[in-house]
Amino acid sequence: MTLDDLRVFVAVCRAGSLSAVARDLSCTQSAVSQHVKRLEKETGIGLLERHARGVVPTPAGRILRAAAADGLGAIDHALRRLDDLARGESGSVRVTTGATSVRHFMAEAIVEFRRTHPQVSLEFQTVSSSRSCFEALAAHDLDLAWITMGTPARGIELHPVVELPWVLAVRENDALAARTRVEPDDLRASAQLILPPEHSTSRGHLDDRFAELGIASGTASGTGIADWDTAVHLAELGLGHAVVPDLPGLRGPGHPGLTLVPVPCLPPLQVGWAVRRWSALTPLARAFADTVGRTCPVGAAGPIG
Repeated sequence: MTLDDLRVFVAVCRAGSLSAVARDLSCTQSAVSQHVKRLEKETGIGLLERHARGVVPTPAGRILRAAAADGLGAIDHALRRLDDLARGESGSVRVTTGATSVRHFMAEAIVEFRRTHPQVSLEFQTVSSSRSCFEALAAHDLDLAWITMGTPARGIELHPVVELPWVLAVRENDALAARTRVEPDDLRASAQLILPPEHSTSRGHLDDRFAELGIASGTASGTGIADWDTAVHLAELGLGHAVVPDLPGLRGPGHPGLTLVPVPCLPPLQVGWAVRRWSALTPLARAFADTVGRTCPVGAAGPIG
């Protein structure tokens, strides 16, 4: 049993296809099959079930896949750390986050980090949910995840960085634009609320608070959004009232026709880092995380000390 055998087996389980893995590895399907056969011979039990549309792991295969994925991820992480140490200031930092987070929270940090670590590669992977971030971290595919704070997955540590108050984004000619604050009755009365996507962490926070205030989530408009910038843009078009965090940059010149009205009845939203283990971060990953924490623009929000 070799590391290559295990890597190929895990890849086959993920792809559900021997031929797909063979294409990815630029080898023959027979070569991929030999890796699996060696594992089956050594374990003395079948690991894959063949079907017309591909392969799936047997119960024994699922056990080996889970153990192999964890072990290989840890080994790959260790090898990356050793490579970073051997190469000094060179190496890479891999980050996952939502589509707009880099622009809102990390622009200054990226410029500073690249200036102080010119040989380091910064790699960003965009995902659509905190759950996807947790899965990528658990698979040891990434160093850091920038997320909305919620309940972490098992084996994941959360490190809040910024608190974001909620605001109602409306057009400057909207009746609510003249208000100094939005009250629960205003939210109840609005038939045009634009809310975060269902099943998102931020939507969960809002739904919990709305339930306490007696505000039905069904008051949300039928317009779906994928990110905060889309919600703000829809509000600028007059398609509704967007309940959004007071993101850095929203109060700048890029939104001249927009008014942000505080919604103090909603508790602030915390955002920050999710990691497997803070103490085990590579020096480079820790340096980037610290740079973001130091330079992160907070606008009307506040840093978490």
